[in-house]
Amino acid sequence: MRTGKNRSRQQDPPAAPVDDKLPPVHPRGYSTDLPVTGAWRPGDPPGKRQFFTLDRPHSFELEGGGALREVTLAYETWGQLAPDGSNAVLICHALTGDSHVAGEAGHGHPTPGWWGEMVGPGKVLDTNELYVVCANVLGGCQGTTGPASPNPDTGTAYGSSFPTVTVRDIVRTQRRLADHLGVRRWLTVVGGSMGAMQALEWGVMFPDRVSSVCSLAGCMAASAQQIGWSAVGRTALALDPNWQGGDYYDNPPGQGPHAGLAIARSLAQITYRSDEVFEDRFGRELFDIHSVYGLWDRFQVESYLDYHGEKLAKRFDANTYLVLNRVMDLHDIGRDRGGIAAAVSRINSPVLSLSITSDTLYPPRQQVELHDAVVAAGGRCVYTVVDSPHGHDGFLLEVEAVGQAIKDFLEKVGSGVS
Repeated sequence: MRTGKNRSRQQDPPAAPVDDKLPPVHPRGYSTDLPVTGAWRPGDPPGKRQFFTLDRPHSFELEGGGALREVTLAYETWGQLAPDGSNAVLICHALTGDSHVAGEAGHGHPTPGWWGEMVGPGKVLDTNELYVVCANVLGGCQGTTGPASPNPDTGTAYGSSFPTVTVRDIVRTQRRLADHLGVRRWLTVVGGSMGAMQALEWGVMFPDRVSSVCSLAGCMAASAQQIGWSAVGRTALALDPNWQGGDYYDNPPGQGPHAGLAIARSLAQITYRSDEVFEDRFGRELFDIHSVYGLWDRFQVESYLDYHGEKLAKRFDANTYLVLNRVMDLHDIGRDRGGIAAAVSRINSPVLSLSITSDTLYPPRQQVELHDAVVAAGGRCVYTVVDSPHGHDGFLLEVEAVGQAIKDFLEKVGSGVS
């Protein structure tokens, strides 16, 4: 190990535990009292969540094989459904989102609504006029059946036994929720990233139940690079000794797989933003200003990534991260349908395909491909580009520009102008 007078002894990684049965302490020094899981679990305050359990007697069969004997969806709604059901909007959340699109943080909700500037009275999705719905996805961790949920056959968390799910499985549960709510046809289905995958599958799977589709920073099939990034993140998480193959829920606080989850999140966070944003915000500024030579002395950008990694560990579940990350890798609207062109030909509603100029994770070429595929199939597609330095996260952060694009699209669809 390098030594010298400029090395800060305060920044040395903690010594390895004497008991070799304990996992090594991560050098980043995450908080020692982090929860084993940030999942919402039965008995926790429900907040604004409502719950719908899919009707039985049949189990819910999954696309990749296997079944879930019981599926419950946590969802939230805003506004009132019109008597003819014509004003319903479905919002589909991204990887680490949930049903809490709008509203304050508080009892039952660890964070404010993730798209609160877009949804509400007088906003783009005006809840004075629209009935807005968002459900936590199947495999999620904020009230919908997922790895942290109790398995009805055992009474304990599914953990490692939770099966692989796909975007199509998620959309089928949302269709059942729509039936329950009395929504026969969505005015629009809108989502970004993983949410865009769901929106597109709605258009393909249930074309008669959507009047329009808004696909923001999405794709028709996950690319090799997208799969590669997610594979590295999943591997980092699974190598955390506290992950224990997915069965960690009985561990005491501080001994969950938060280090692995935080690293996976940090890696993803880099792909969500652009070089320009990182350079403007951080450059080469130091966090540990007393020294630069310690192995774990940090630059400001490292502190930022550590912060977001730990923040996610407080509100999310490691197994859910793995399950939903895999959901995104498996996304391919052409799978078992004769290819992408054949799948797109099923869509009979107008589509908005929106790009963020600096998005390198879901680059604009993918949204152009969607536009061209829809048009080639004889459909209608509006392609919009939002000029933003914020990378993939631009679909969340550029509220004014993205909101205006959605508003213009819905007005154009309503007027019959393609």
